[in-house]
Amino acid sequence: MEQPEKRYAVTLEINGARRTVEVEARRLLVHLIREDLGLTGTHVGCDTSQCGACTVEVDGKATKSCTVLAVMADGASITTIEGISTGTLDPVQGAFHEHHALQCGFCTPGMIMSVRQLLRDHPHANEEDIRHGLAGNICRCTGYHNIVRAIESIVAKG
Repeated sequence: MEQPEKRYAVTLEINGARRTVEVEARRLLVHLIREDLGLTGTHVGCDTSQCGACTVEVDGKATKSCTVLAVMADGASITTIEGISTGTLDPVQGAFHEHHALQCGFCTPGMIMSVRQLLRDHPHANEEDIRHGLAGNICRCTGYHNIVRAIESIVAKG
């Protein structure tokens, strides 16, 4: 008879709320976020860190959550797309809306989370910096032109 896999308690702060969840050692952070916590704005696109749809902020750094075991996030502070607006749109969300920088919307949450990191690291980014910074995110609808324009508008506003 096969023994059930051992479960581990993982405590994290997610979008400002402290949560403890029991998970198997092999559980990915993206699945903890989506399935255990019901925060479905974080998407599963490729499970190989190629597309960026699962990007969240872990302790303030953009992280592809399909590359992190949930047990590795124990004690971390995590922000998902659901946690970045507080009644009004985050500036990146607003710029994406204003510049029609989304089409099907599948990549949008991960793209927005990655752009927040890009702007923290390069607040005066030019088009080349922006395109390079987006290299780890895939938009299957090829909406890159408007995404780049949205980011440029944020840079221009300072």
